Amino acid sequence: MKYLLQFCIILAVSLVGELLNRFVPLPIPASVYGMVILFLALATGAIKLSHVRATGRFLIDILPLLFVAPAVGLVDSWATMQEFWLAVVVISLISTIFVIAVSGRITQFIINRKGGRK
Repeated sequence: MKYLLQFCIILAVSLVGELLNRFVPLPIPASVYGMVILFLALATGAIKLSHVRATGRFLIDILPLLFVAPAVGLVDSWATMQEFWLAVVVISLISTIFVIAVSGRITQFIINRKGGRK
């Protein structure tokens, strides 16, 4: 029952994100609205971490499984993508390297700001 309640909390936050996406005329995905709302709710204490921790960990554990459907979709649309697969690969590599570099810099900044590793 605990997992069901936690999952309902996460779904409710996602629903609010979907509603914001529908009614606020900004080009922001509903999932980003939902993540920001959940972050703010956790940061302010409106939702306690213990209210969503177990289900959040479960969802993270099965995250690779959630990528199966998009991967099958890519394989299914191979005929369309054959013309520009190299561009997709190059853009994916460049953006991945960029994300890794920015994430590393931000992590280093936060660690240095807090006084280094303990």
